[in-house]
Amino acid sequence: MSKNNTSAAVIAGSIALALTQVSAIQTAHAGAKEKCYGISAAGQNDCAAGPGTTCAGTSTVDYQGNAWTLVPAGDCVKYGVEETVAQFELPEDRMGSLTALERDLPEA
Repeated sequence: MSKNNTSAAVIAGSIALALTQVSAIQTAHAGAKEKCYGISAAGQNDCAAGPGTTCAGTSTVDYQGNAWTLVPAGDCVKYGVEETVAQFELPEDRMGSLTALERDLPEA
C-alpha cells in the first residue's frame, strides 16, 4: 500500500469514528430525563413524589408541588420554569419547577 493510500485510509477511518461518536452523543442526550415538579394531575405523578405520596400515581392534588413527572431534559422549561414563557398552560399561573414546591400540598 502506498503512502497516499495509507493516509487516505487513516483520514477516512478518523471521519467514520468521529461521526459514530457524534451519533452516540446525540442518542445519549435524546434519552436524558429530568424531574419536573408541579405539573402532574392527581394520580399521574412518577415515583417518590414526597410527603403525602408513596410512589407513582399516588399524588392526591392536581399540580401538587412535591410531585414530579419525568420529562425529556430541557422540557420542564415549557411549563414556565426559570422565568420562561410557558408553552404548556397550567391553570392559575402555576409553573413547573426543577425542585419541589411548597404549593398545592395535600392536607395533613
